[in-house]
Amino acid sequence: METETLRDPLTASRYVVRCGVQRLLYAMNSRSAHLRGDKVVARTNRGLELGEILCPITETNTSSTDNLPNGTIQRPVSPQDLSTDTTQKEQADRDAVDCQSIIDGFGLDMSVVEVERILGGEQFTIYYTATDRIDFRELVKRLAAKYHTRIEMRQIGARDEAKLLGDYGDCGKPLCCSTYLNDMPPVSMRMAKLQKATLDPNKISGRCGRLKCCLRYEQDHYEELAKQLPPPGSEILTREGRARVISVELLAQQMLVSTEDNRRILITPSDCLSVIKRGLELS
Repeated sequence: METETLRDPLTASRYVVRCGVQRLLYAMNSRSAHLRGDKVVARTNRGLELGEILCPITETNTSSTDNLPNGTIQRPVSPQDLSTDTTQKEQADRDAVDCQSIIDGFGLDMSVVEVERILGGEQFTIYYTATDRIDFRELVKRLAAKYHTRIEMRQIGARDEAKLLGDYGDCGKPLCCSTYLNDMPPVSMRMAKLQKATLDPNKISGRCGRLKCCLRYEQDHYEELAKQLPPPGSEILTREGRARVISVELLAQQMLVSTEDNRRILITPSDCLSVIKRGLELS
């Protein structure tokens, strides 16, 4: 009975739909009901493309979808649509090789990462990496003449490259950026210090060579815990007298302090009567 309930059609007329190789999210209208995970043909600002229903837009989540671009669900995906999509993906691999050859012919310092064709053929997107800005106006003219469609050149960074090409992370699971992360906010070394992760860049860097996105996941919790404890170097007053904070354990909510008679003891925030001089925060 529970399984049947989960398969009941969603009655909302608007849905969050994920489209394209970059898994872009859209808020889309529909004339019919759909199920989570359904494949659909959708009209986006790029043209006609395949999409996947993620969830209905309801009163509880409408505020979080206000900033999503709009689109329209045209119809459920058909076997012909799936066949066309498979053919386009196979062709895209060959297109990437051809585009790189043309780019090399222009002498441009660009590396093609991915080529994307959308279902309706209205747009041909080339994702590339480059160290500097590139004047590719003549290149676009050449490509437009070859493929007879609108050409979009999109320069991407190391994280976006991993999002397009990556597979599994050190945790053994598919990369977060290639599965569910839509936005990738910056990650800093301060987060690793606060969470007492190893500071070896090789161990806290992802497939993109940048700091792992997962360092952000618990950062807010660590910051809340850090507010409860004075940072190392602080001079405090305890039930044992004055003491200096040597180190803190945020998750255990404990501090290792050195007392005036050179003893080292573990105390909790409740044992700290007042902070005489606050130490420097992590930077």
